Amino acid sequence: MPKIWSESIKTHRQAVRDAALDTAAALVGERGLTGVTMSHIAERAGISRATLYKYFSDVEAILIAWHQRQITRHLNLLTAAKDRATDPLGRLTAVLETYALISHEHHGTALAASLHRGEHVQHAKEHLQGFVETLIADGAGSGDLREDVPPAELATFCLHALTAADGMKSKAAVRRLVQVTLSGLRRHP
Repeated sequence: MPKIWSESIKTHRQAVRDAALDTAAALVGERGLTGVTMSHIAERAGISRATLYKYFSDVEAILIAWHQRQITRHLNLLTAAKDRATDPLGRLTAVLETYALISHEHHGTALAASLHRGEHVQHAKEHLQGFVETLIADGAGSGDLREDVPPAELATFCLHALTAADGMKSKAAVRRLVQVTLSGLRRHP
């Protein structure tokens, strides 16, 4: 099969998959978790039910795939934030602020609550924990952050503290939360 043909098929399959994911999430937002069927998704996405079933077994499988895509996007945002900073404290600050803003923007929905119980979330949490732990260890190594508490504990502290961002009324309040959290990490003479 020519390369251009296989790339076209791959692109088409990704477009169908993305349409199903986006449509399912939008429908759940409109109708709630129990108000969405495979027929609704296929009709709104403009694909046949048979095609939809080639990609996903049921609505729950679609929503889990949508959530996995969201998690991947969030982890990519965190990596990009880290990569924009030039020093250890700057990298940690950028990542914690990005994480808090993501929590602030994606909070409190029934969809989020139901999907955060999935197995796929545990892997992402472990990845995030290790990511922040490494940044904290780098900050301690550069002399900016405290060394009297293990980086793993400090990472857990940060991530739990920043979950409060989902209840904040403004981005300014989220940024203040990040600064308060960072002040607990800084080395004090």
